[in-house]
Amino acid sequence: MAALITRDHGKTLPDALGEVLRGLETIDFACGLPSHLAGMMTPSVATNVDAFTLRGPLGVTAAITPFNFPAMVPMWIYPVALMCGNTVVWKPSSHTPGASQLQAELWKEAGGPDGTFNVVYGGREAVASIVEHPDIRAIQFVGSTAVGRYVFEEGTRHGKRVGSFTSAKNAMIVLPDADMEMTADAAVASGYGSAGERCMAQTLVIAVDDAAERLRPRILERIARLRVGPGMEPGVDMGPIYTREHRASIIGWIDKGVAEGAELVVDGRPFVHPTSPGGFFLGASLFDHVTPDMQIFREEIFCPVLGIVRARTYEEAVGLINGHKYANGTAIFTTDGGAARRFKLEVDVPMIGINVPIPVPAGYLSFGGAKESAIGDLAMRGEDGVRFFTQQKMVTERWPEPSRTGPLSLVFPGNG
Repeated sequence: MAALITRDHGKTLPDALGEVLRGLETIDFACGLPSHLAGMMTPSVATNVDAFTLRGPLGVTAAITPFNFPAMVPMWIYPVALMCGNTVVWKPSSHTPGASQLQAELWKEAGGPDGTFNVVYGGREAVASIVEHPDIRAIQFVGSTAVGRYVFEEGTRHGKRVGSFTSAKNAMIVLPDADMEMTADAAVASGYGSAGERCMAQTLVIAVDDAAERLRPRILERIARLRVGPGMEPGVDMGPIYTREHRASIIGWIDKGVAEGAELVVDGRPFVHPTSPGGFFLGASLFDHVTPDMQIFREEIFCPVLGIVRARTYEEAVGLINGHKYANGTAIFTTDGGAARRFKLEVDVPMIGINVPIPVPAGYLSFGGAKESAIGDLAMRGEDGVRFFTQQKMVTERWPEPSRTGPLSLVFPGNG
């Protein structure tokens, strides 16, 4: 499966293997879901009356997933939906069909009943059909904000439960006391891994006080050592961009950053792979002196471009994160436990790393953003995933003894 991801997407084989393993975490969680569906029981809420909850399936559910994680993201959705008793219609990205098709084939080989796990390929028409079909009760979507907003608004208008997990512009704060060697490793790994085509990538480094002066040369050292090439080659750090069109879009964004006045410290645009000159490769790019008024600060680019933002104080740095329209993941790098504690309480982002650059929760925990990074009431996976893919029933039950049946009463029942 990892090899198919590398073939279709371009990310390196070890990176693709890591994606598959993170997806399997949620499958492990889903296999134990019967205990999570048991509900709550309260005996004797009144004389001979018991109250309890049941969780039952919704029916037909759907998943619409992106190109950049063709194994991990769908594995965060369909195992929970299936183990809650639903059937699934899955529309994966047509750019990365190999791993998607293999998952369906493995489900069939494992004995999954016909009709429970269905893969549908297509573009806008397929999305519209899922959104409008009267038999589909719930949809989880991962992708761009524009499409996610359409899926949410049209899906809910048709009476469906919808969760849309959309764009991001993640930023990590670096305090002056941080371990700069570890922080440089984290910034480069997060910003350039998978060619930056991750919704959890830290694309902005907000350096406080003099942290930028000490961090920047360390980042440059690491960028100089990065190997760009085909993802199946051993030792390659960064593969190609997934399409020719996206590569051209990235070059346009780098041009825009230069025009806006950011300092282009490392320019990845001229990179040409020596043995694959026609490949969709780009080198790593680094901007410094990025400011909040720039589009490269405000918008998601989804590429191997990292930006350094300079802040005078911790308060200013947190304000930059909390003032952004996207809120998916964030991190702080510091050796000060008090500052870390303050950050996790004050930052308005749901997934937080403390000296961890990509704070993706474990498979049994929920994953989700806020603001324009997520549209809907519940997060993905974990306990929220169970809530999303089930309907809760509240049952109040009495089995009176025939000899103790009282007189008819029209008084509103109480718990006395």
